[in-house]
Amino acid sequence: MQNGKLTIVVPVCNEAESLAALHGEIDAVARSEGYDLDLIFVDDGSRDDSWKVISELADRDDRVRGIRFRRNFGKAAALSAGFADARGERVLTLDGDLQDDPHEIPKFLARIDEGLDLVSGWKKVRHDPWHKVLPSRVFNALVSRLTGVKLHDHNCGMKCFRRDVVREVRLYGELHRFVPVLAAARGFKVGEVVIQHRARKFGRSKYGVRRFIKGFLDLLTVKFLTGFGQRPLHVLGTLGLVCFFAGLVVLLFLTGAWVATRATGVFGPPIHLHERALFFYALGALLLGGQFMTAGLLAEMVIANSNRDADAYSIAERTASAEEEGAMEDASGERRP
Repeated sequence: MQNGKLTIVVPVCNEAESLAALHGEIDAVARSEGYDLDLIFVDDGSRDDSWKVISELADRDDRVRGIRFRRNFGKAAALSAGFADARGERVLTLDGDLQDDPHEIPKFLARIDEGLDLVSGWKKVRHDPWHKVLPSRVFNALVSRLTGVKLHDHNCGMKCFRRDVVREVRLYGELHRFVPVLAAARGFKVGEVVIQHRARKFGRSKYGVRRFIKGFLDLLTVKFLTGFGQRPLHVLGTLGLVCFFAGLVVLLFLTGAWVATRATGVFGPPIHLHERALFFYALGALLLGGQFMTAGLLAEMVIANSNRDADAYSIAERTASAEEEGAMEDASGERRP
């Protein structure tokens, strides 16, 4: 690995049983490889003893820092908080349930040193039930197809980034699984590496059927953001114009037919527009077209004037390293609690 600190961000939600073992594995890899480690655990509203374990780890190891949310804000918010506090030139994420193997870390850093900006893990052999694996593979194929970012496992929690990536890619909602797509849209080089996937030892999966429905909706969001995020009027305005002119053409046709029947009777007895279903479809198309174009213009105004700096999470407390506590003591003349 090139010189520089390595930050590892671990989002945590009810993982008290696995955190000490995970810390031990990360510590062993960091010491054997000579990494200058910065380890951040982000407690995303855990209801077990996760924060207690994190605090104990931070007390024993100056390289460990903890962030605790007031409630569960989601994985994207947890990663964002960790990214904001990252000190390393390389930032690596992995889940806290021990299914991601810390011994794979050198593979990620080697790929980064080869010139990639983001490396995503590929759990080629998965130790999950088939009803979770099959939909995941279908979803990954769909994401690759629609976005053009060809990865086998977009949702893998183990990823490595150059610091520029985490500075520029903003996460919210549940867009954490689409970080490679968002990064590629900004011109970063994205790749993947095959990693070992371990069977779950503690707890249970936090994902169910609703995950795939939300994932598909998030995919539509990402497709819109990466394709039209800064020019929403292009897509909404196009839909609006198509609907508007389709309705206008039909109304002009009906108007012409009405005039012709009233004036000459060539087309049969006079028609009454209010009795024609096509007339109401045309009016509906006109109105829908106007709404699309209005929505597009409003979206452009929001993008031009909105403040994007507000965080989507609230931090209750942090752990302090021995170095930071010493600095507070020197500044105040006494040790703070």
